[in-house]
Amino acid sequence: MTPDLAFQLANLSVLPAWFLMFVAPGSIATRYLVYSYLYPILLGIVYIVLLALTVQTGSGDFGSLAGVKALFSNEWAVVLGWVHYLVFDMFVGSWELQDSRKLGISHWLVLPCLFFTLMLGPVGLLMYLLLRGLSTGKWSRKD
Repeated sequence: MTPDLAFQLANLSVLPAWFLMFVAPGSIATRYLVYSYLYPILLGIVYIVLLALTVQTGSGDFGSLAGVKALFSNEWAVVLGWVHYLVFDMFVGSWELQDSRKLGISHWLVLPCLFFTLMLGPVGLLMYLLLRGLSTGKWSRKD
């Protein structure tokens, strides 16, 4: 398998879960596949495998920008980084969806947040936290 194919497969693998979150947030399939964290767990396993492969072949470190650039000079390390994003974006999107359902926030209002979480992770999370606070007055988990 090439790094390009692994990248494409990783991207395609998350589409069913995101589709369920967008169009069927209360379905049995969404509860089983997404809310159970099955998808992030499976992608986490892929991440560990890629990490093991990349550590053996990569150089660099996280102590400097030059070190991080060296890490990502390896195509497999770039795929590893991308899977990292996919796992965390999906986890955050799943949390947003579950939290909004618990708080009674309209799914139609959450959809843009989910889209931006998928595309630009932190932007979508910020949008959701603002929506959550403005809709419910809950600005923290303790509220």
